[in-house]
Amino acid sequence: MILRLMLVFMQVGAFSVGGGYAAMPLIQSLTVDTHAWLTMQEFTDLVTIAEMTPGPIAINAATFVGLRVAGIPGSLAATLGCILPSLVIVTLLSWLYARYRSGAAMQTVLGTLRPAVVALIASAALSIIQVACITMEGTFSWPGAVLMAAAFIVLRWKKCSPIPVMAACGLYGVVLHALGWM
Repeated sequence: MILRLMLVFMQVGAFSVGGGYAAMPLIQSLTVDTHAWLTMQEFTDLVTIAEMTPGPIAINAATFVGLRVAGIPGSLAATLGCILPSLVIVTLLSWLYARYRSGAAMQTVLGTLRPAVVALIASAALSIIQVACITMEGTFSWPGAVLMAAAFIVLRWKKCSPIPVMAACGLYGVVLHALGWM
């Protein structure tokens, strides 16, 4: 199991170009769909926890999944698996970039990666929206949709700090749950 965790997160580290949010669809596919280590609800919780804790999201996710599946050794293996490909790739790319930075081929490669990264981030966003707006029974959740929209507006246009927004959303959820509306 330890080796499998490391190999799975080596795939995440090797194939998730664009940062933590771009890695989320791959992490979801591997941990929820392929290996069934997490349910979709647990994956959504993982995304929330990984965003709230300091550090890169993909590494936080790897640590969480590894700990859940195989304890501390699993956590270390998954985290190392997630970091190792990036370390090798970044070392190689920095050497190549320093050597060929002004070349047209380098600019073409960078330009073609941008749309793929945007698509990966959009896919992750749609998965999170689906979990926020659809209940476990498959019905539309108005409280979840309103909360998501309000948080988006406050974060995007009012430029508020995410910390009070997360605290307010958590309080909102607790109140709605206590009232039996969620």
